Amino acid sequence: MSDLLRDVDEWGPEKVVCVSDSRTGMRGVLVVDNTARGSGKGGTRMSPTVSVGEIARLARVMTWKWAGVDMFHGGAKAGILADPTAPDKERVLRAFVRKLADQIPSSYVAGLDMGMTEADAAIIQDELGDRGAAVGVPEELGGVPYDALGVTGYGVAEAVDEALRRADREVKGARVAIQGFGAVGLAAARRLDELGATVVALSTARGAVHDPDGLDAARWLALREEAGDDCVLAAPPELRVAAGEELLVDCDVLIPAAVQDVIDARLAARLRVTLVVEGANLPTTPEARQVLADRRVTVVPDFIANAGGAVAAGFAMDARYSAFRPDPAAIFATVSAKMRANTVTVLDYAETAGMLPHQAALHLAQDRVRTAMHLRGRLPTPTPTPT
Repeated sequence: MSDLLRDVDEWGPEKVVCVSDSRTGMRGVLVVDNTARGSGKGGTRMSPTVSVGEIARLARVMTWKWAGVDMFHGGAKAGILADPTAPDKERVLRAFVRKLADQIPSSYVAGLDMGMTEADAAIIQDELGDRGAAVGVPEELGGVPYDALGVTGYGVAEAVDEALRRADREVKGARVAIQGFGAVGLAAARRLDELGATVVALSTARGAVHDPDGLDAARWLALREEAGDDCVLAAPPELRVAAGEELLVDCDVLIPAAVQDVIDARLAARLRVTLVVEGANLPTTPEARQVLADRRVTVVPDFIANAGGAVAAGFAMDARYSAFRPDPAAIFATVSAKMRANTVTVLDYAETAGMLPHQAALHLAQDRVRTAMHLRGRLPTPTPTPT
């Protein structure tokens, strides 16, 4: 905790709550980063490697993501240190939620992240007896299943298309590599296939595949639905490549959609792409982004490109206590409009101001958060000048 205390800055975090339960062995954390623009909202992650620092970083990303799409929620994130495939997952999840009953939903509304499903969101609602406790529940319970809809990946694909258009290039025929063929990567691949792009490489936690002539997108989408991460094991030997090699294939667009910090400066120097669109949160290090800029590789930042899920969650937040669920067509239309507009705005700003796209995106988001903090009286009062 001492390291996190040193990391507190003008933005937050406002609140860090660590919880545990001796009976189930549950250990978890909630980080509410900044609520100047609204109450805390962000996904809940379950992983055997979750740490307080990781969740704090992700909560900060949510602060910028909500501000970036100009929706009035605050940045927050929760994490549970547990194996999401373990048979006692529900017991651990219920214990976590009970320990945070004084925080959910007053300070934080849970959502879906790594290791969590729509059924888990339903468990959170059930444990607290409150439909407002979580979003992302199944349609049968009146929810907006944004994970099943694939809105995050859809938005990433829209950002790819718009970034290529801005560079006077076409998405049709563009060669795309996707690291992380999970919920985000799968939906991005589906939309890119519809737009006419060619997926040449993809990976899961079980391995990677590559075909310079293009993978059969329809076949791989079906395999992923059937076999999950094991889908890559069905590939013939000539298509199999070592994990991580999918990042280094010769292509036009790379979508890192797995976990954070996968592209460092050394790897950035070896990428053979002209456009990186961040599907995951924090997939590139600051040093890597500078290397890519020096190599004239355009990067669309994470909280700009992958904010489709936040947009859909915003719809779900508005519908939590309503008898009517939002129209999916309206969600997709809003995701498309916001991802495309924000992509152009950030890349234009970066070019005009002579800064990296991440810096440009951060400036735009911080201006909105700072304005809200000022209006709420949360900024320091200037010390009077002695006379």
